[in-house]
Order: sequence, then C-alpha cells, then structure tokens
Amino acid sequence: MNELKYAVVCVDDDPYILQMLGFQLSKVIDQKFTLLEYFTDPNKALEGIGDLMNEHIDVIFVMVDYQMPKMTGAQLIRSLKLKYPTLNCVMLSGQANKVSVDELKSENLLASFLAKPWDEEALFAAIRPMIQAHS
Repeated sequence: MNELKYAVVCVDDDPYILQMLGFQLSKVIDQKFTLLEYFTDPNKALEGIGDLMNEHIDVIFVMVDYQMPKMTGAQLIRSLKLKYPTLNCVMLSGQANKVSVDELKSENLLASFLAKPWDEEALFAAIRPMIQAHS
C-alpha cells in the first residue's frame, strides 16, 4: 500500500540548487509519507503538480526560483494559484524582481521569500509551519 500522502515540489532551472534543496529538505521532511519532486522546467512542474493533485497527493508547498527560462517564478506561482488557490508557494531566488515579489505578497500569493544564497535555518523556519500544518 502506498503511504505517500503529501508532496513538496521544487522548481529551479539549476540542477545543483535542486540537489542542495533535496539534501536540506530531507532533514526535515519524512519521506515515508512525503514525496520530494524536482523540476528544472516550469511547464513540466505545472503538469507534475496537476498529476499529483489528480492522484490525491496533497502538495504541502511549491518552492520556485524567480529567474527561469520559459517562465518566471512569478508567472508559475500565478498559474498555480489560479488552479489551486490554497497551495502554499515559496520563492527562492537571487535575481527576483522586487516589484513582482511585492505584488505576489500583497496579493497573498506568496507564503515566503528567501534570497539565494539561503541560510538552512531560514529555510527551515519558512517551511516548518507548512509542514506542521500537514502532520
């Protein structure tokens, strides 16, 4: 029987960033119940999140980079929130457009913003409330 009930999705065009996030997230997320998914392509992430939702896997949060080819993180978050209004979105970026981030925050589309390079404890502080809400 599949025990996976939850997922965390990370979207960044840099595979090294995804690898580092995976290492850090595995310290605070119980992978017996939570799937960690990684995408370098925001369009594939949209598809993958849709697949998870169709499989009744509860996505705890989506962490996105701002600057990516094909679509900015802000555009990805707006697309996600149109389909899944209660989805928690976190932006992790070194090149985010401040105006765009402020707009996302003012529209309650962004749960948290972390600047690259990020501090592991700041990451944990940002995501712990979302993880605890699902445990």
